[in-house]
Amino acid sequence: MHAGRDSATGKPAYVTRTVRGDRDAAERGLVALVAQITDSPTSPTFGTVGELCDKWWTHSSPNLAPTVAREYRRLIDRRVVPAFGHVKVVDLRAHQLDAWYGELIVGGAVSGRPLSANSVRHIHSVLHRALEQGIAWDWIAYNPARRASPPPARRPSIHLPTADEVVRLIEAAHAVNRSLPIFLRMAAVTGARRGELCALQWQHVDFHRQTLHIAGQIAHTAAGPVQRPTKTHAERRLTLDPVTLAGLGELRAARRVGANSYIFSHDPDGMTPWRPDYATLAFARLADRLGIAKIRLHDLRHFAATTMLLNGIDVRTAAGRLGHARASTTLDIYAHYTQPADQRASETLASSLVRRG
Repeated sequence: MHAGRDSATGKPAYVTRTVRGDRDAAERGLVALVAQITDSPTSPTFGTVGELCDKWWTHSSPNLAPTVAREYRRLIDRRVVPAFGHVKVVDLRAHQLDAWYGELIVGGAVSGRPLSANSVRHIHSVLHRALEQGIAWDWIAYNPARRASPPPARRPSIHLPTADEVVRLIEAAHAVNRSLPIFLRMAAVTGARRGELCALQWQHVDFHRQTLHIAGQIAHTAAGPVQRPTKTHAERRLTLDPVTLAGLGELRAARRVGANSYIFSHDPDGMTPWRPDYATLAFARLADRLGIAKIRLHDLRHFAATTMLLNGIDVRTAAGRLGHARASTTLDIYAHYTQPADQRASETLASSLVRRG
């Protein structure tokens, strides 16, 4: 059966398959062969990097967070397709990718602006995943991105707000709306992500046991806010301090809401949650007004993590409160903040070896 042209020689390519059985078996085999060839990189109409990326994104996007899916689509359209969209997948080579990564670092290629090493690695990751799917779909035998050498990742610097700055932000938030101060306080004392806080309903607060149940997160889509599992697909329960509980109690008493109402909502009945980007924008405006615009909403999560570690809270407990799947993740991000605890450990071990009496 004709299957397009050989990518190396340009000559017509033919595929055969032996099928054992009767005529019905042979016809089923022919149908399968036609389907394989039609969706094969040797087909005249299929097999480019752009086509693979489109098919992979359509296949994988339902299982991605909406913001992640949008970012992958943006990188495919603005970066991958202009550079390699027309290239046959079977013709793509690692040295081409390495040369492209270098261009992105130096001049940004299409945009003309240099990209950071982390941005280039992100593009590499998207292309790598699409090519891996190409292997699963029999488009290619190996993934050229595996052999490429993207620039090493650089951990972004963390801007830590001081405790005084956090207090100032919470106090100033009273002038924005009644809910924002408790939102910011909960971000600072729980380390929860903004989407997790937006997803909280009154049923998730146990005033008697003084606990908070983080069960999901809100993600914004074109159709509006949607409820999704947490980033690690794991729920967690956190102990709340009396001041935070009192603030929540005052907020609930000021409204007539039910257990399924969202804690943070612009609606009187609390049936629609805040959009996460609303919280980010409100925080940014507040920080700018106070002259501390360098601090982001996400930095309150960093504040929670580092405050725990600097005060001797063990990494496993800190990781559980932050919602990290593994304590090693917490260590990777905040390793240098465990130094004071390590120093105390050194002093303890040394003192144990001092001769008594």
